[in-house]
Amino acid sequence: MSTAAMQEAQQPAPLLRRVLLQGKYEALTMLRNGEQLILAVVLPLLALVGLTVTPFLDGMGSSRINVAVPGILALCAMSTAFTGQGIATGFDRRYGVLRFLSTTPLGRGGLIAGKVLSVLAVLCLQVVVVGVVALDLGWQPTAAGWLPGLALLALGAAAFTALGLLVAGTVRPEATLAITNLLWILLGAMGGIVIPAGRLPAAAQAVVHFLPSGALGESMRAAFLDGAVNGGAALILLLWTVIAGAAAIRWFKWN
Repeated sequence: MSTAAMQEAQQPAPLLRRVLLQGKYEALTMLRNGEQLILAVVLPLLALVGLTVTPFLDGMGSSRINVAVPGILALCAMSTAFTGQGIATGFDRRYGVLRFLSTTPLGRGGLIAGKVLSVLAVLCLQVVVVGVVALDLGWQPTAAGWLPGLALLALGAAAFTALGLLVAGTVRPEATLAITNLLWILLGAMGGIVIPAGRLPAAAQAVVHFLPSGALGESMRAAFLDGAVNGGAALILLLWTVIAGAAAIRWFKWN
């Protein structure tokens, strides 16, 4: 082999291919992890069935399932982007994986892009699974709500990914595990993401609209129930994405 051919063979793959391969690897790793699979798919489906067979959401829409599904899709985004990605990144940081990968041709930017891509890939799978089960249970989404709903779901995933990376990059992995799981429970139950703010205690109603969970839940319900875009909720999600992303860039520790 000539010198030129050897040099060409040693050149790293194009950045896009590197990012796609990293995203594929991260997504498959998440799906092969039993704990994360339970968090990403099993628990949201159990919550969906639970809200469908109980009268908790009665009077908030045309049917229980129609009110429940947008919140469950939002919960899927939080599960994968915040809890799942936060825990995985925290332990990658602990074992030196992040520091090693950041020095490869993938680079820090490519590594983060791969993580975002993996979140979106897993989220697409979650939407399909939840959608199929929900349709079987009688879900009738507003056709005009699909485009804004999916766009807002991606924005919510971006906000929660930024928050997950912020936690994973600033505290110890054990603390990341505790914080992300605790917040998943609190935000899932009282953060307005699954249960609409109108069904929460009065003290919580004044706060949840400003949380990323409440903003995502309300915007998803507005999209799939009314075919509308909740501009205020979308703005709050955008602010959380920008602020948490900037904080993660500023304080993220790679080792």
